[in-house]
Amino acid sequence: MSLTVKRAPTTKDVVRVVSGNFLEMFDFMVYGFYAGTIAKAVFPTNNEFVSLMLSLTTFGIGFLMRPLGAVVLGAYIDRQGRRAGLIVSLGLMAAGVALIAFTPTYASIGLAAPILVLVGRLLQGFSTGAESGAVSVYLSEIATTGRRGFYVSWQSASQQVAVVFAAVIGVTLRGLLTEE
Repeated sequence: MSLTVKRAPTTKDVVRVVSGNFLEMFDFMVYGFYAGTIAKAVFPTNNEFVSLMLSLTTFGIGFLMRPLGAVVLGAYIDRQGRRAGLIVSLGLMAAGVALIAFTPTYASIGLAAPILVLVGRLLQGFSTGAESGAVSVYLSEIATTGRRGFYVSWQSASQQVAVVFAAVIGVTLRGLLTEE
């Protein structure tokens, strides 16, 4: 099943696919902006630096899963179609986000907390691996004649806006919320 569009693409087509891409990258990157807070809640040690490094290592592990996700989900997308693949990718990202967001602190569940957050990051990295390629291909397929570069550029643009948006939210919350 292919999602090749036989009609002229609409703004809605582009917005729909880059919105998912935006959410994937936002969800993937927001962990990095909160690594310090996550370190205190999920990776507590007697050494603040070690806690932060454990949190950042977990952040980095998500990047290591991206190539595997790209290959596995890319093959799935070839068999099932881009729409199905992008839905699976978004579903995996949502599962990873939920796992991280709803994991109790280390003080509550001990070693299970960092393990659950690690599994969440693995899911996020696996998911993100396929998103960029599938979105780029889809945008290329729906592009009007002579506009492929412009259409495909929305994939990268949506990711960069997502990173900035995550940073703005982080800075805003840091300014508005108290330490407690």
